[in-house]
Amino acid sequence: MLKKERFRRFIEYFTEHYPEPQTELNFSNPFELLTAVILSAQCTDKRINQITPALFARFAEPESLAAASVDEVFSYIRSVSYPNNKAKHLVGMAKAIMERFGGEIPTTLADLQSLPGVGRKTAHVILSVVYNEPTMAVDTHVFRVSHRLGLAPLTATTPLAVEKSLMAYIPKVHVPKAHHWLILHGRYICLARSPKCSICPLLDFCKYPQS
Repeated sequence: MLKKERFRRFIEYFTEHYPEPQTELNFSNPFELLTAVILSAQCTDKRINQITPALFARFAEPESLAAASVDEVFSYIRSVSYPNNKAKHLVGMAKAIMERFGGEIPTTLADLQSLPGVGRKTAHVILSVVYNEPTMAVDTHVFRVSHRLGLAPLTATTPLAVEKSLMAYIPKVHVPKAHHWLILHGRYICLARSPKCSICPLLDFCKYPQS
């Protein structure tokens, strides 16, 4: 099957069955989403959603987080992965937002990536979810599913290479949703170790069973 046809099948299926996919992180404003995404690195959304209510109640805006001590922030996030580094990143992120962006969440990739704890993936999530920009955040699920479905070639061995492969074929209007489609498919069906191939609706053009 030609790659163009694979993308067409992928987009048609999810457009019909999951027309409005959403992030599973709980948030009520851009600051909360940025905080949650930084925390979610190498951690489940379920775990993040368990600890953010208390965190957001204490630090409702960048100003209060910027004024906090790293130790206090750590006390709220101790159950997530790498809590020491993430506590430092959160305080640094809030200080940068207050000092350089007037308390507002940046709206460009370069500005977002200039914040402590914010890499390309995190910045793309913010641009996609908050600002509906056609950006493709490549996490472990997107990386895995893209290769298994043949949407990215085996030679695409980095997140950036996979991102470029996806962006070359997915129409811009679908990119923000496609990010969620790939994540959710990888989270619930195309699992890393024991994929649920027997219930996968995309199995007929998946390359994984052949490998």
